[in-house]
Order: sequence, then C-alpha cells, then structure tokens
Amino acid sequence: MEKILKKILIDKETLQKRISELAAELDREYEGKTPVIVCVLRGSVYFFSDLTREMKTNVEMDFMAVSSYGNGFESTGDIRIKKDLDTDIEGRDVIIVEDIVDSGNTMHKLREELLKRKPASLKVVTLLNKASRRVVDVKVDYVAFEIPDEFIVGYGLDFKNVYRNISEVGVLKEEYYR
Repeated sequence: MEKILKKILIDKETLQKRISELAAELDREYEGKTPVIVCVLRGSVYFFSDLTREMKTNVEMDFMAVSSYGNGFESTGDIRIKKDLDTDIEGRDVIIVEDIVDSGNTMHKLREELLKRKPASLKVVTLLNKASRRVVDVKVDYVAFEIPDEFIVGYGLDFKNVYRNISEVGVLKEEYYR
C-alpha cells in the first residue's frame, strides 16, 4: 500500500509513543472519575482503540457517527448525525476522540450539539490538527500531532472509505484523489 503514499508523515512507533503520552495526560486529568469517551466513527476507531487501551482510568465508551464530507475531501460545513450516543451525558465528563480537526466546522457543530446535553465537562482529543485550514475557532484540548495542509490517509483516515487500514499516517499521491 505504500505505493499510494507520496510520503509517510507519522510512522507506527511515533504514533504509539504519542498515544501513550496522551493516555497518561488524560489519566492525570480524570483520576478518580469515569468519563464518557466518545469515538467519532469511522476515522477515529484506530486512535480511539489504542488510546483507551493505554488509559488506566475507567471509562465508559460510546460512539457517534457524523458526516460532513460531501464530495469526499472537502467538508460541507453541515453535519448529519448518522449514529447518536446511547449514553445520557448530562452531568458527565465527556471526552470526544476525533481523528482530525482541519476546518473546525465538524468539531464546532459536534461540540455545540453535545453541550446542549449539559455534560459536566467536554474535552476534545484529536490525533491530527491541521490548524492551517481552520475556518472556525474551535477548542481542541489535546492534540497528538500538528500536520501540514496535505491530503492524508492511514490509521483510520480515508479517501472515499479506503486506505484507513494503512498503519502509518501518510500523504496520498495526488493521482489517487484528483
């Protein structure tokens, strides 16, 4: 699969080391608590799985599926909830686990939606932050990696629902998406 990548941005070892560090940070913040940790499907599933396995804190897991990508690589700015939480989060500490925050549109709308449900706290953890593409000011509490404005796939990130299972984060060659 490496032939579809222009270059590898983050290798497996670097991913796992940083995820362990993030897990330790979350353990310190949520010591003695049982937060609801929300996986934003589908892109976050690898990150979510590795992060929660590294955490020592007891967590309650839940899942949401939202859609905001109309043509496959540009966010439309509108989100549709395709799968909602099963857990009532009122009065609970909530951690949203996301694969990437770029324009900020999706995360901004998702935060607004979850804040309406009156959690005790709401934090955002993202594997990748593409701040150079930000069009909406959105609070991201924990960032594993800052990345440049390139089209990336792997470790859960896809293009038209493929390439998620590449074990690194890499830049997709332009001929695969143009």
